[in-house]
Amino acid sequence: MKQVSELKKLIEGYRLVTAEILYRMPDHPKLLQSYLWQDYDLEPKYPALSRFLDFWSRELEGPIHSVRVGTRRVIHPSELIRADFVATIH
Repeated sequence: MKQVSELKKLIEGYRLVTAEILYRMPDHPKLLQSYLWQDYDLEPKYPALSRFLDFWSRELEGPIHSVRVGTRRVIHPSELIRADFVATIH
């Protein structure tokens, strides 16, 4: 899989996504535990989060109760400035 730099992701519209995952404890199903997941992802389908949740369902014992998602755009298009000229003065 091709690695994409963090800056390139941010320029292409990736957002910082935080998901609070509530899951049931395997030994005590009436108790809920919280897990926080955070990564850069694309709205509205959240492919990275979906892959993580699929992994969780396949590999981990604690069944997921609910997922709450929050997003934040880290770089806005208005914050990017293109330099037409760069010089060093000694």
